[in-house]
Amino acid sequence: MDNILKYKDFIGSVHFSAEDGVFYGKIEGIKSMVSFEGETVKELEEDFHNAVDDYINYCERHGIESKKSFSGKLSITISPSEHSLIAAVAKNKGISVAAFVKNAISKELAYS
Repeated sequence: MDNILKYKDFIGSVHFSAEDGVFYGKIEGIKSMVSFEGETVKELEEDFHNAVDDYINYCERHGIESKKSFSGKLSITISPSEHSLIAAVAKNKGISVAAFVKNAISKELAYS
């Protein structure tokens, strides 16, 4: 995956502002807004690590769950022709459309 940082099971988005000459991002998958930045990749990574550590410590001190909880349900929009093709392939495999999509997602995640 491009444009992300990983540390202690947390993911941070990465962006660059040419105007400010700085890399910046935020911790993804949490309820709070925690950002980090740096003028170099090394500074960005260090600030990300510090932001994650600070966030974990804050959550522990205040008894807050550090990760956003997800329901496990996912709603997507695709074209009718893609939906039809998925349904046909799933039927041919003897599985449901939901099982087909779940398998496809699992395979894609295994490659990241």
